[in-house]
Amino acid sequence: MFLFSQSYLFLYLLLAIALVAKNNSLIIAVIFLLIMKLIGIDSKLFALIQSKGINWGVTIITIAVLVPIATGDIGFKDLSATFKSPYAWIALISGIMVALLAKGGVSLLADSPEITTALVLGTILSVSVFNGVAVGPLIGAGIAYAAIKVVEWIT
Repeated sequence: MFLFSQSYLFLYLLLAIALVAKNNSLIIAVIFLLIMKLIGIDSKLFALIQSKGINWGVTIITIAVLVPIATGDIGFKDLSATFKSPYAWIALISGIMVALLAKGGVSLLADSPEITTALVLGTILSVSVFNGVAVGPLIGAGIAYAAIKVVEWIT
């Protein structure tokens, strides 16, 4: 029966883990994918989502980050204050590093989609066992990308 194929069972398992871990993003993602499969539009949309989804997600995250500028909560005064505080410099450098790591993560996920499973599992374990915060697989992929490059450089 198709509702018990490997892909369905894997999604059910991820849903169960997400429910236990209270990971709302993963819950929504799995339910969305299950619904698409159940109504039969997966064959048309999964390839599109797989190829463009990360870029769409980055765009949505970028919009969310820019909202305080659009609302006026962050302005030029705040920008000039950035250069006066050592903590702000640390935050600025951290933002640059995270964005560069995420860039590598986008490449890694596009070239090796099987990595996503390990990243999701690692995120779920961190949230459920260590009370971590799920920030999504993109930064994890970026860190993995950097580590892979170090290993490739060493070997």
